[in-house]
Amino acid sequence: MVKNANHLDAMTPRERFHAVMNFRPFDRLPIVEWAVWWDQTIDRWHTESLPATVKSRYNINRHFSVEVYAQQWVGAMTPECPREPSHGAGIIRNMDDYERIRPLLYSPRAVDMAWMRLWAERQKKGNAVLWFTLDGFFWFPRVLLGIERHLYAFFDQPELMHRINTDLADFQLKIIERICSVCTPDFMTFGEDMSYNHGPMISKASYDEFLKPYYKRVVPSLKEHGIMVIIDSDGDVTVPSYWFEEVGIDGILPLERQAGVDIGVLREQHPHMRFIGHFDKMTMPKGEEAMRGEFERLLPTARKGGFIISCDHQTPPGVSYDHYRTYLKLFNEYAVKAAQ
Repeated sequence: MVKNANHLDAMTPRERFHAVMNFRPFDRLPIVEWAVWWDQTIDRWHTESLPATVKSRYNINRHFSVEVYAQQWVGAMTPECPREPSHGAGIIRNMDDYERIRPLLYSPRAVDMAWMRLWAERQKKGNAVLWFTLDGFFWFPRVLLGIERHLYAFFDQPELMHRINTDLADFQLKIIERICSVCTPDFMTFGEDMSYNHGPMISKASYDEFLKPYYKRVVPSLKEHGIMVIIDSDGDVTVPSYWFEEVGIDGILPLERQAGVDIGVLREQHPHMRFIGHFDKMTMPKGEEAMRGEFERLLPTARKGGFIISCDHQTPPGVSYDHYRTYLKLFNEYAVKAAQ
């Protein structure tokens, strides 16, 4: 358990991140939005009190005095690769299709090196927490195949599934070296979304056969570089949290409350895992009393360390500018309480 940290000098955002996530004393919780705000939310706020000139994620962070967590998503598809015509439709059907588009995948150019160098300087000064995201081994085959074909492919096209994830792991090992030639990011996430509101979309047996071997290839490389490894999966992650932990993954976000996730249960079951998110976004339009109740729910776990409170997904457009200001006011209050 984290001891009273009020005696600590004010930490930089980076120092604070590592203190909280490594169960060390901290001055207060980070005030952070791990995900970019919805464009519809920003559009609404521009009709209320958010200045029209405040548009970029960095400037919105500054406007609200939210700590900067800078993210680069390093996808496996080049700009030349065709995109799915609609969400979940996919772009391939079989191995022949995959071989046809494979030259348009897995380019080292996926890393924006100028972006990395810029943010590495800010990270070095402690003013930013730097992280990157890779496609997960459930996520990327689904992008290629489409939602329905992907789920059938676990049974009908196992060779294709293994081929995709073998190539993806090879690519990611090269990407990690390329990123770490500039700096060591503070953490990374695998974009996975393997769960929905009733739990994982695949069985443990399917996970063990088609995902686990590839996580066991890539996660050790991340650990060797000192990078904290976090899974980004929506839905109820209570069951697969065990699966992720057994391959060395350090934590999970965003812990959606509407899917039934309970941080108290997760902390009891996984005392050493790290967590980000879990503030029920559906309380935000309901006013101060509802939001205060949500912070009270999260406070006991936050005091134990290893847990950064943040919205359990993007702040939705139903949240007014004034409600968001109230949320931040309460967030600052409970960020200090968590350190006491």
